[in-house]
Amino acid sequence: MPCDLMLIAYDGSEHAKRAVDYAGRFLTANRAIVLTAWEPMVRQAARISGISGMVQPEWVPDEEMEDIAYTTAREINAEGVHLAGLAGLNAEARTEEFAGSVWHAIVEVADELDVDIIVAGTRGATGLRALVHSSVADAVLKHCHRPVFLVPPVQPDRARENGHNQRAGT
Repeated sequence: MPCDLMLIAYDGSEHAKRAVDYAGRFLTANRAIVLTAWEPMVRQAARISGISGMVQPEWVPDEEMEDIAYTTAREINAEGVHLAGLAGLNAEARTEEFAGSVWHAIVEVADELDVDIIVAGTRGATGLRALVHSSVADAVLKHCHRPVFLVPPVQPDRARENGHNQRAGT
């Protein structure tokens, strides 16, 4: 029996594309919301200049122009909706501006929509890399109170194996 509503976190990465594919293969839902979280360029510039220790510029965005980060998020989201449709899901688009973190935006939208399951891809980082770069998928898993379907990346040995089999025609 299909769930009513699925939320797919989609950022355009290969990991997110793999998650969409697996969601279509293994899950059924009446509706799938493909969510792309985005941060306005003003905040990105301020955050980056603050991290680097540089003085923040007196730059103010042009109110008449659409934020390039929003434009890009909509394009990425449209790709995710298209891929979800190809995977057999009844997909709808959603972009969400975030002020704190991507994982927080995902959890907030999931709560707002009262989704049955959240789908996300993972980078599969381990060791020091995992400590330095926090995982959106891990944070979603820790902070939401609903089922999460996490799709790990392809193992390097398997990727080579699959590529070899495809080239060999088997």
